[in-house]
Amino acid sequence: MTEPVIERAVTALRAGELVAFPTETVYGLGADAENAAAVRRIFEIKRRPREHPLIVHIAAADQLGHWAANVPDAARRLAELFWPGPLTLIVRRSGRVSDVVTGGLDTIGLRVPNHATALAMLRSFGGGVAAPSANRFGRVSPTTADHVREDLGDDVAVILDGGACSVGLESTIVDLSSGEPAILRPGGVTREQLEAALGRPVPQRSGGPVRSPGQHASHYAPRAQVIIVAESELGDRAAEQRSRGARTVVLCSRQVALPSGIERLPLPESLGDVAQTLYATLREVDRRGCDVALVVLPPEAGLGAAISDRLRRAAGPRGSLIPDSGAYP
Repeated sequence: MTEPVIERAVTALRAGELVAFPTETVYGLGADAENAAAVRRIFEIKRRPREHPLIVHIAAADQLGHWAANVPDAARRLAELFWPGPLTLIVRRSGRVSDVVTGGLDTIGLRVPNHATALAMLRSFGGGVAAPSANRFGRVSPTTADHVREDLGDDVAVILDGGACSVGLESTIVDLSSGEPAILRPGGVTREQLEAALGRPVPQRSGGPVRSPGQHASHYAPRAQVIIVAESELGDRAAEQRSRGARTVVLCSRQVALPSGIERLPLPESLGDVAQTLYATLREVDRRGCDVALVVLPPEAGLGAAISDRLRRAAGPRGSLIPDSGAYP
């Protein structure tokens, strides 16, 4: 990425405009984290509930003290090992952090992304950039600049194109604000890696006093209905959907016997490759005009936990669909 393009993005951030930028996880929709009006614009563009906190992206771990009221030893240890990288640390916020960023909570999520373009932008900007994924709320996250253009169009002042994201799933979120580390969202840094780093169990927790991005029951969802099935049931469930007149596609890493007329979108064998291509595959389901996608969950160990989490949320209840926007609150 050339320096003039980076500087154009930095100029936009300083002017209170929004910038879409690549990270190793997904593309982010960024605003100056200390400009409350600009941050509010993120919520408007995404149609995101105001109580959902945003992650603040910083250029280096030595900026932790600017944003956190105190930094636990466990947070410093994880930052040392996994930053830059797909890990968000939740800590108590400092006084400089706006309620608009945190959804009114006294905690903040911080991350140093592992992408050359993102880091160049952050270093040149010098401050924190509040950024959720660069898509309408609840929909499939973008992993290319074209995905951002498809979703947000002219609502973004600058879109930095850094190619396809290398991880492809959002960051792992670890809550360190209460003294007992806990995973709020699985992601590119696995539970096994966290436990090895801290020398203690790190449970996964849902709910509780600390809200976190990616915890909504329906999230990361294509327009097609996603149904999770056992591999042994794929053929029968596909036939059932066909009998109902639903255009059905099967997402599976292995060859399986399917009824005639049922499409199969193959998933890679490697979990890393599945993660990297998952959101592009879900977008392809919609591009093909499918009504239903049948999917088999991977084993829950390692990166499989994050992949399974995203697929379960993609298959979540959709009673709260916003009719005029196709977005989920």
